[in-house]
Amino acid sequence: MHSRSVYKVAFILFFTLFAWSMDGFAQTKKTREQLEKEKLEVQERLKEFDLILKRTTQTKNATIGELNALTRQYQTQNRLVNTLDREVKLIDQEIDETETKIKDYQQELKELKEEYARMIYNASKMNRGLSIVAFVFSSSDFNQLYMRLKYLKQYADSRKQQAVQIEKLTAELAAQQIVLDAKKEEKVAVLAEAQQERQKLEQMRKQQQGVVNTLTSKERQIQGQIAETKKQQAQLNKMIKQVIEEEIRLAEAAAKKENSTTTKSAGSTMPMTPEAAALSSSFAGNRGKLPWPVETGFVSQAYGTHPHPTLKGITIDNDGIDIRTQPESSVRSVFDGTVTKITTMPGYGGTVIIKHGEYYTMYSKLKTVSVKSGQKVNAKDVIGQVATQPDGQAEVHFQTWKGLEIMNPSSWISSK
Repeated sequence: MHSRSVYKVAFILFFTLFAWSMDGFAQTKKTREQLEKEKLEVQERLKEFDLILKRTTQTKNATIGELNALTRQYQTQNRLVNTLDREVKLIDQEIDETETKIKDYQQELKELKEEYARMIYNASKMNRGLSIVAFVFSSSDFNQLYMRLKYLKQYADSRKQQAVQIEKLTAELAAQQIVLDAKKEEKVAVLAEAQQERQKLEQMRKQQQGVVNTLTSKERQIQGQIAETKKQQAQLNKMIKQVIEEEIRLAEAAAKKENSTTTKSAGSTMPMTPEAAALSSSFAGNRGKLPWPVETGFVSQAYGTHPHPTLKGITIDNDGIDIRTQPESSVRSVFDGTVTKITTMPGYGGTVIIKHGEYYTMYSKLKTVSVKSGQKVNAKDVIGQVATQPDGQAEVHFQTWKGLEIMNPSSWISSK
């Protein structure tokens, strides 16, 4: 193979290996950044949990709400522990990669030094012990003298390059050793943090189990509470449907009277003015991005039908979501709209329904209401204050509807 072809192949091989190396570095960096971001998010959520749960009294009641709150906190804490475990694995991987680099550098440095020693030895042997001056001037003719001078210059340049390479490699080896030591220290710190978080997780598990045991011993009482809650929820849903049915009736009456100024889009449950249709479309377009009805909090009871956490064969139904928040928190509208109903419902306290075109949102368990029926509101406008129980628990019940169709609110608000 010609020398030019050899150089070409060597260049391609070097470039490929370099590209793989940089890609691996970029992936590791990306993974580390993702882990750090996830860890910070989880830690922020745990701070929020602590702030909310610590505001309750020391004598917490053993309720489903309290158990759900502890379960959510436990799940989030477990997520933090898992994130830390992944971080340790990533550091282990980085340590292995760094140690491999160090071994490679050490081998390369060894080979360079051996080559350098051979160059010195060969130069001495070739000169037959003569000094450089004697070696040059012992030439038989001018041509040989010129070739010896040229050879010595090339040899001297090669030795200088070899020495520079040895120096650079030695410095890089020292730098990688510093990186390795730092990684090992970082691993020790993360392992210690993970151990502390595991201890917290175990404390949460014991606290959770204590509530489970208490609830299990109150089966008959809890069954009565569940039956009462279902009755109250049925009354709440009946009221909402009546309100929406009345809104639809009024809209249809208006459509017959002024047919030219009302529209009924595909899939719509009621005629709407162009302004209402635009608002409805905007609400639908913000699915998954709506703000929460409270600034801080977590879902303590999810939407849908769920098995009771302690009683076998018993289910819990929820047509909305319950959000545990800080006592005295302000409750906000999640989107622009018009207040269409204000009332008080058994078990749910102050209740506000807001219309967003053909969509409706409902906010219950309010202590006070600060809006009036017919009032227009914007997203994040305060509509009232959450009610706080004697033990410090504060929850807002939130529902979303499209016409007479109830929907899962969690799919509409932004994720946390």
